Amino acid sequence: MNKEPTGASTVVLFSDRPAGGYEIFLMKRAEGHTYREGIYVFPGGLLEEADLNPELEACTGGFKGTRAKIILQEPDIPGSFALGLFMAAIRETFEEAGVLLARDSSGEVLDLSAPDAAPRFAVYRREIHQRRLSLVELARQEKLVFAPDLLVPYSHWITPETAPRRFNARFFLATLPAGQKPVHDNIELTGSCWMTPARALAEQSAGRMPMMPPTFKTITELSVFSATEELFAMVRLRKMKTIMPESFRTVDGFGIILPDDCSPAAGGQTEDEKKKTRIVMEAGAWKIVTR
Repeated sequence: MNKEPTGASTVVLFSDRPAGGYEIFLMKRAEGHTYREGIYVFPGGLLEEADLNPELEACTGGFKGTRAKIILQEPDIPGSFALGLFMAAIRETFEEAGVLLARDSSGEVLDLSAPDAAPRFAVYRREIHQRRLSLVELARQEKLVFAPDLLVPYSHWITPETAPRRFNARFFLATLPAGQKPVHDNIELTGSCWMTPARALAEQSAGRMPMMPPTFKTITELSVFSATEELFAMVRLRKMKTIMPESFRTVDGFGIILPDDCSPAAGGQTEDEKKKTRIVMEAGAWKIVTR
């Protein structure tokens, strides 16, 4: 019997392109260092005890656990856990990508373009990653207010029951703050890139960008939208669903069966119109098959 899945948060960072459209930020897991080495991921990781620190609520500008539950559309989970998922998303994005979703003492979204800011926050990033500094301490030291309101819940994935390691992960969307530049940490992540969803899918199909099915499915869904405004507006209005796929074996490895077509574009379908979706491995790349 598998243990209960571990809480986790993942953040899809967006950057609008001057010529139109947008790119998403992807990072490569270190070889031989972490679980599922060498795959491309969004910033994210496990919910930690420090993310549940009650003192964090005073560092969020009034964004409380009750609001977090409402935005997540999960009224039955504890408020502290709901807020913790947002804080885990903020912490992991800072640790892994160097992007901090926060506001300064003037109320403006944090800008790290000043000459002394980036080096100072790079030190904070290492200290937090090594657990020598907490988010609460960082907020007090820099007079920051963390900005969970900049995170838009996108999806909720639970690893199949047959998986050796199970995660209960919420995916969030966020726009890259002006004056901040993401970069991989060179510890758990050894590479990073900005890429359009279409390009990322092409790289995955060619076998040059391995990823796990939830990442692949998320990018496939994002590729339908040409502008972040349209995407974010739709996501804020739709009903969130929990996705716990069923896994099955294939010749090349394994695949998953989704409970129904849970993509954003399928939000208006009736139950009869929805189809089972399979994500299968073929010739070293993931493919989506609807039947």
